Amino acid sequence: MPTRQSALPLLAALLAGIAACDRESPTTAPPVSSTEDGALLNSPGFGLGRPLGFLSADQRRLFERGRVVFATVFAPETGVGPLFNARSCAECHEDPVVAGVGDEVETHASALQGAVCSDLSAVGGPVIQDSVTPALFAALGITKEAVPGAATDSGHRTTPQVMGMGLLDAVPDFLILAREDPNDVNQDGISGRANRTADGRLGRFGRKAQVATLREFMAGAFVNEMGITSPPEPNEMTVGGNPLPAGVDLAPDPELSQSDLDAADAFVRFLAPPSPRFGFTDRRGRFLFARIGCASCHVPALFTGRNPERVLSNRLVFAYTDLLLHDMGPDLADICLAQADRSEFRTEPLMGLRFKTAFLHDGRATSIDEAIRAHGGEATRARDRFIALSPGAQATLLHFLGRL
Repeated sequence: MPTRQSALPLLAALLAGIAACDRESPTTAPPVSSTEDGALLNSPGFGLGRPLGFLSADQRRLFERGRVVFATVFAPETGVGPLFNARSCAECHEDPVVAGVGDEVETHASALQGAVCSDLSAVGGPVIQDSVTPALFAALGITKEAVPGAATDSGHRTTPQVMGMGLLDAVPDFLILAREDPNDVNQDGISGRANRTADGRLGRFGRKAQVATLREFMAGAFVNEMGITSPPEPNEMTVGGNPLPAGVDLAPDPELSQSDLDAADAFVRFLAPPSPRFGFTDRRGRFLFARIGCASCHVPALFTGRNPERVLSNRLVFAYTDLLLHDMGPDLADICLAQADRSEFRTEPLMGLRFKTAFLHDGRATSIDEAIRAHGGEATRARDRFIALSPGAQATLLHFLGRL
């Protein structure tokens, strides 16, 4: 029997084979593996909302503590607000289990100033909060944050599920960058590129891949969505860039301790991805998915490589994303963020797709079929190939996607 180390080249070869097949020959189906069929992911420890298998005792305790933090409902006295969208993480990430999708739709905004994109941090940031605490209402008479006058664009965002995000955080940068083709050298119509943070790091989280790490994304979510400050994010959200009126912030900063933030991070980091519910008949759908070119961006499998957390090391994650930006055309364009243009979006991971009821970044599509038909830009060829399929083939592909 091969050892874990000797198996790594085989895993790398499998990943390379899937990538090459999807990227360069959209008429060929990716290899079928028992893992992709869900045999491994349906084993103990991989159930929906459960942790990855083989956590240490300390990791499991931190995971369970983080679950409590994730579900904690904050009040003004314990830190929520004064501007906020939710009182707990689980208020939005809720369906079908805690850490799943939500039905909330937020407003986000930014400003394109010449060739430079501003996230409006000087006047409140890109996330527009839709609720205020009673104290802020009493002081200013507002019921929500207004879109800053400096904004040139705004858009809407639905709540994604966060299961499996720790595995995406563990994918090495070089494997993501290896799929970049900003000049479309191979002339397949796909020209994915990485987004970058202000200090040059590779972005992978957020609909525009504007955040580099899961840890930063978690701290940002606490302050942007709930108004909960923490050591990495010690400053309260402002009202249009103006300091908060005296007395409206009832809790001392930071409102979340580093240890509680670490626990919440561990909860999301060690969550197992949703297991696909594939059956034998879904193999044809998987073949069509690759053949028409969907897998050129929604890459079925990524590999985590070595990681300081052993449980995250050398794993295949069937996330159906390349974590790169792709131009989706003018009809879907809304805001810029970091180096992402208005029409550029990170390829949305499709794991857990079956739990969604609203599709695309802003929820405008009510079905997977409608979402595919709304694709433009780099996805135009794949969209047109889908439309050209027979009704039966379309139904087969949609059934496959509905099992993810």
